[in-house]
Amino acid sequence: MSDIVFTRASGWIPSVIREDGELKLSLGAGADANHEPRTFTFSIGEAHLAVIQEDLARHLLLWSAVLPLCDAAGTRGRLDENAAAALLDPILLAEPADVDALFQHIRWDRSRLIAHGADIGLLERGQVYAAMRAATETSNGKRAQEYHANRRRAERGTVLGPLDAAILRYTGQYLHGSTVPKRKPDAVDHALLPEVMRVIATAEQACAGMRISRDPRRGKRATDKRDWERMQTTVEAAVRHAHPDLVDDAVRTVSFLMCSEAADRSRNTPMEEDDETAGHRADLGGSASKTALSFTDDKGIEKKWLGESPRSAAGEFWEFVADRSAADNEVFTIEDEEMGEGIQLHFYADSIARITTLRAGEGGSDPQYGVEYGLVDGISGYRNLVNVFVHGGYAALEQHGPWISDVTEFERARRRRDAR
Repeated sequence: MSDIVFTRASGWIPSVIREDGELKLSLGAGADANHEPRTFTFSIGEAHLAVIQEDLARHLLLWSAVLPLCDAAGTRGRLDENAAAALLDPILLAEPADVDALFQHIRWDRSRLIAHGADIGLLERGQVYAAMRAATETSNGKRAQEYHANRRRAERGTVLGPLDAAILRYTGQYLHGSTVPKRKPDAVDHALLPEVMRVIATAEQACAGMRISRDPRRGKRATDKRDWERMQTTVEAAVRHAHPDLVDDAVRTVSFLMCSEAADRSRNTPMEEDDETAGHRADLGGSASKTALSFTDDKGIEKKWLGESPRSAAGEFWEFVADRSAADNEVFTIEDEEMGEGIQLHFYADSIARITTLRAGEGGSDPQYGVEYGLVDGISGYRNLVNVFVHGGYAALEQHGPWISDVTEFERARRRRDAR
């Protein structure tokens, strides 16, 4: 049975309890194997309780020093109570200079002190006791996060100016560079917001008209990596040219914002509309658009498309690809059975085959097909060739070669392409 003897308003700061007549410091830290919070206790004396009650700074310093011992206990180990008890007198009862000396030789949780208002400059200079003069019971976790974010930047040699920091705050990436960026004008100091918006306007003008298409080969929400890299390069070059004093972190977060927004627009566009606006429509020529097509994958799954369908043939085909494409399913075919022609897409090799029936099967004999192979430049190339075939058929593909009928010769061409 335990009774609470002393606790502070902030629930996480260690409390003092009396358990079976013995004073103990109790704190929550870490988690067990089931992800439930762990509670650790160790014995203290009446003199320690008196200091804990009267001196917030020393109370927080003790907490900071005990937390690494709790971390060392892991999910199921025991707290090293002897090591914890050995911290009591040097932190709670010793002279300030001796406290500072102790903290030069032990592990301690710096972020905990910073969250509770410690002076960062004094901490960095080893004046731990003096740094806690500004300590507060209330915790500000964001302050500690910002400190660690700046330390990570400093380790990379990056120092943010006021505009750099404002841009990172605007995109929500000041604390975590991997966070998906968003527009957060309220997070920026009012005086700096017009400058931030000028940088954003530069980026928007640079990528106006550019888009990031979807890449159904990698699933329904995947986008074209090349489109992303093209937009990223364009935006970063424009921003660096117009605002040469910005650090790389600020420039990259602006390009990340532009690319993320473009990718989101694409993901929220129906597949057929995405296909129609991708900008890869060619002079189709050839016969009239197809009226019936069959789509198949490398697993033998088939899907039919008819001309009266409310969806475009290309849009429905890419939806089929997005649903079915996988590491072991990278060959897809579009076939016009009536015309005896089709195309086969080889995603694993960035290549395509166009197929036509040279002679129909008669008397039980197999039909004879003509097969020619071509190289494809990424998903945009595939989109273009699918559109050409859907709207113009086998003949319309002629101008999109070269087409190679000899397999050995084609493999040599593919290896040369890949080597480049």
